[in-house]
Amino acid sequence: MLKANAMSQPSRAAAMQRFGCPVLKQALRRLCVHSGSRVLLRGMNDFAVLNTGRKMPLLGLGTWKSEPGKVKQAVVWALEAGYRHIDCAAIYGNEVEIGEALQETLGPDKPLRREDVFITSKLWNTRHQPEDVEPSLLKTLKDLKLEYLDLYLIHWPYAFQRGDVPFPKKEDGTLLYDDTDYKLTWAAMEKLVEKGLVRSIGLSNFNSKQIDDILSVASIKPTVLQVESHPYLAQVELLAHCRERGLVLTAYSPLGSPDRAWKDPDEPVLLQEPVIAALAEKFKKSPAQIILRWQTQRGVVTIPKSVTQSRIKENIQVFDFTLEAEEMKSITALNRGWRYIVPMIEVEGKRVPRDAGHPYYPFNEPY
Repeated sequence: MLKANAMSQPSRAAAMQRFGCPVLKQALRRLCVHSGSRVLLRGMNDFAVLNTGRKMPLLGLGTWKSEPGKVKQAVVWALEAGYRHIDCAAIYGNEVEIGEALQETLGPDKPLRREDVFITSKLWNTRHQPEDVEPSLLKTLKDLKLEYLDLYLIHWPYAFQRGDVPFPKKEDGTLLYDDTDYKLTWAAMEKLVEKGLVRSIGLSNFNSKQIDDILSVASIKPTVLQVESHPYLAQVELLAHCRERGLVLTAYSPLGSPDRAWKDPDEPVLLQEPVIAALAEKFKKSPAQIILRWQTQRGVVTIPKSVTQSRIKENIQVFDFTLEAEEMKSITALNRGWRYIVPMIEVEGKRVPRDAGHPYYPFNEPY
């Protein structure tokens, strides 16, 4: 007799067909080759190896701007397409729905094992006080319906005023900040690893000096730095800085975040770049696939966002071709230090960086 909630053999076979066969994945793992600090698998998912020895899939599904009502299906489509990495954050406001997708697909008698999927989330700016770090994580775990995270990041180096309002503001509309030292926040993050609530911890939107500041006090080193990166913001110096210190770089907005609501009419359009278009024509791929291949080929973890099934499938189909060295260089040469993602506010009729006055604002340094 089948146990309650157990999958029938036809259902299990259908699930294996939809989500990929674990036996096949094990066979692919045996074909791995080592290249520096990376492990390359001759399968759909390549992996970066963290300084803990854990593997992090080089391509994941980003969920920033994935609105409730669509993100659950997007996660299911991604897992069906072969994604084994989902990037989340409390501030995105959609972790409950992502949790519904994970609950349906991960665990005993489900299509995938929990350990097959790498799941990241982030600590928001209003929760930097050390005593707020664990409760914030526990809320994320409850929403995602998980017992642990694979990776937990400090979302930004600077803090907002403590409380339940995600963007606390003064009467004039400017934000209320907090001066909590991110090194104190980091010490609280380390306790999450010690308690088994997270496997690895890392940073997001920190600059090189801030990374070194954390490393100077860390008893558990950060494994990952997540920042904006794409051909117009190649982050070459920051990538080298991270590699020298044993951190893996993750690129958010790898396609230039073309669906942003606050576009500048004069900003460059990455997906229309002639160099990218020419390579797309050569390889019979989309411009997005060329950009994602460039990132993964240089060992950068990449998390493109989509809620469209065809694009979700397309974005992971980047492991069946290789860019030549000169082609890689031609894409990197497009770098112009252009940031698409800088929080802005309007002051006296002008748009200015919202957080530039905070002592921990990360973008005042070259990298």
